Amino acid sequence: MNAAPFHRFARTALAATLLGAALAGCAPLLLGGAVVGGGLVATDRRTTGIQLEDEGIERRAASAVRELATLGHVNITSYNRMVLITGEVPGEREKAAVEAAVAKVENVKSVINELGIGPNSSTGSRTTDAFIASKVKATMVDAKDVQANAYKVVVERAVVFLMGRVTEREAARGTEIARSVKDVQKVVRVFEILTEQELAALGRATAPPAPPASAPQ
Repeated sequence: MNAAPFHRFARTALAATLLGAALAGCAPLLLGGAVVGGGLVATDRRTTGIQLEDEGIERRAASAVRELATLGHVNITSYNRMVLITGEVPGEREKAAVEAAVAKVENVKSVINELGIGPNSSTGSRTTDAFIASKVKATMVDAKDVQANAYKVVVERAVVFLMGRVTEREAARGTEIARSVKDVQKVVRVFEILTEQELAALGRATAPPAPPASAPQ
């Protein structure tokens, strides 16, 4: 098999795998929607403790939203304790109530409320969103000038939300990549911006320790 067909096959296989994971509920959204997280590789720009805290925030926020008994379709995504709310609710009152409930969850640092007002999205729409998310992530993997696992991709009604701890350079490039994907209607940046110096320091902090030098024989 020559190189070009192989790369096309690999990208297609990756997209299919990511789509399957999203549709099977493997994504870290507790109430529905399409997300592809940083599971492609083990590294993450959050500490292990913060990753676990984000999972806990998503669980607690999901429980708080369920208690509201809203008829909406609400998605919760937490990254470094910054919580993104997407989906649909019937009106402004429900939108405000969901935001207030999430803001009260322990350890939430900030809330970005991107809920739409209107009927819940259809199953077909959510399937399309999952596929768009897989294509965005696969395109990032294929691009050699970004670290794909630095971005969390959330898609709602063909709008791509990008989360992560990135530099301005990475934010601009990630946005450009997402916009290049077919069927993407808009890209919304929900980043925590790092300086290049902070990123370099983060890389040093997370680098694996050097193996011990072997003793002379």
